[in-house]
Amino acid sequence: MNYTENYRGIKVDVQTHHTAIDDAVQLEIRKSIDKISKHTADINFVDVYFKVEGSGSSAVSIVGMRVAIPGPDTFAEDKGENWLPLLKSVTDKIVSQLKKS
Repeated sequence: MNYTENYRGIKVDVQTHHTAIDDAVQLEIRKSIDKISKHTADINFVDVYFKVEGSGSSAVSIVGMRVAIPGPDTFAEDKGENWLPLLKSVTDKIVSQLKKS
């Protein structure tokens, strides 16, 4: 499942690999963008990817996010079990990077 949307004037591209995301995750992506927007007013686009590596009990979920802003883009990734906590963790990492710049 891949989709692109325009959220508050920001192009959002979501890609999944070997998995699907539900409406709750899509809502959380928008909340993440809102949170990031508080720390930078000039976001060109956001790429978010979700993938699962491995299978069965050894499967690991991965969430990555790239936020395109003037200058170097910010990127963060995290691995774990559940999409929502991973997305929140990645968002917090992006915010931390923006605060440092």
